[in-house]
Amino acid sequence: MRARMRRMLTGDFTVKRVAAMRPHIEELVGGFLDEMISAGAPTDLVRAYALPVPSLVISLLLGVPYADHEFFQKHSNTLISITTPLDEKTAARSALFGYVLELVARKERDPGDDLISRLLAERVATGELSREDVAMNSMILLFAGHETTANMIALSTLTLLRNPEQAARIRDTDDPATAANAVEELLRYLTIAQDKINRVATEDLTIGGQQVRAGDLLTVSLSAANRDPSFLDHPDVLDITRETRGHLAFGNGAHQCLGQQLARAELQIALPALFRGIPGLRLAIPFEDVMFRHDMSAYGVHELPVTW
Repeated sequence: MRARMRRMLTGDFTVKRVAAMRPHIEELVGGFLDEMISAGAPTDLVRAYALPVPSLVISLLLGVPYADHEFFQKHSNTLISITTPLDEKTAARSALFGYVLELVARKERDPGDDLISRLLAERVATGELSREDVAMNSMILLFAGHETTANMIALSTLTLLRNPEQAARIRDTDDPATAANAVEELLRYLTIAQDKINRVATEDLTIGGQQVRAGDLLTVSLSAANRDPSFLDHPDVLDITRETRGHLAFGNGAHQCLGQQLARAELQIALPALFRGIPGLRLAIPFEDVMFRHDMSAYGVHELPVTW
């Protein structure tokens, strides 16, 4: 079922489809950046920029009213917190599912130009999917589509502020290839999906001299793989000019992130726009006081006070 559902969703996340979305993403990014500048410094970059950009993009793609973003962000944070009790996670999951299921019913009555409406017309109407299938997968996309990218924008900004010569390379060029390469290196360097990844071996193999049998459970570390010296030289150094093709920030094979092209586009647009729009951007607090998300499965910062 998972593989079949993935195939049904792939069309909305292709390189071509995402490329067509770029002008709209640029418009959204410019709007949030103007609002942040108009409001004045200091501000929390997470709340003012890093979180709204991907939240609005995925909301528009799915057909979710952006006015409800605080509702799904609140419950999303509950789900990814590693310290939240199980009963609270269950309640949050139930609330999110109920919300999206009701949205699916509204889309069935009044369809729009969005992913949920297309699934209803093309898959539910033919009996391939149930309304519950659409709601569950839309909930997953809504959750994953804003949480990880928001953390990546904020953490990348912090990393570039700590590496001003790298930030200058992004700020001082209009070359899209430079921004694209910088994003790939930041993805590799930060690897925010740091929670354990469980996989089952499908055949006998040897890893690092250790015999693994078909059916064995493996726990994989994407961040360790991305900083493996056998992958590239000086892996603990950020270098946005280097070739990082083959990194595993989005996973690999059949389990690769479905929305990786959309995430790339958002990062390639949001980061250069931020450093060009506010060339004097800097931390408003000492680095030692930044609140990192050690209590969340998706790494990042809880807030990022900045000024200019």
